[in-house]
Amino acid sequence: MNQVVLPYSGDFLAGVDEVGRGPLFGSVVAASVILDPCKPIEGLRDSKKISEKKRDLMYDLIINNAFSYGLGWASPQEIDELNILQASLLAMKRAVLAMNKTPEFLAIDGNQCLDLPLPMQAIIQGDDLVPAISAASILAKVTRDREIIAFDKMYPEYGLKSHKGYPTKKHMEAIKEHGITPLHRKSFKPVARVLEG
Repeated sequence: MNQVVLPYSGDFLAGVDEVGRGPLFGSVVAASVILDPCKPIEGLRDSKKISEKKRDLMYDLIINNAFSYGLGWASPQEIDELNILQASLLAMKRAVLAMNKTPEFLAIDGNQCLDLPLPMQAIIQGDDLVPAISAASILAKVTRDREIIAFDKMYPEYGLKSHKGYPTKKHMEAIKEHGITPLHRKSFKPVARVLEG
């Protein structure tokens, strides 16, 4: 992994990332992770670039070996009220606040900083440059995927297990046939168009 040079060299750096900006269904989920330098985890990288099986294995490694981690959510209702960017930042802020240790520095994936009284840096493609952000990416991705699979049992007609809420042809056809659920994002154009028409 190519790594970016950060203005912090201590052990209490938290990587922060979110997943679920693009789907039409479900919450956006974020994670914040402080890795333990005494328990290195090999193979950390952007969660989108590793298989589901490997993500599940890495999830367990991170949960069991990280110095601290936190998870945060922003609901579909909050996404509709705030917009997806602000809801994503809120989920990341909640993930940091959920940690049982206060980080000394935040490395945040993307180009936006958080409304928190901590030194921080936003890093574009940080989930492939900073191991702690990679770890956060994996925790958030596995957490959200597992939630969506659980919702698939509540709403089997939407095929959530296969597309995880993204606007696939199958998903759009299901919305047109069955309408929307309370967990669909009404402000997203594909859903809004169905509601209007």
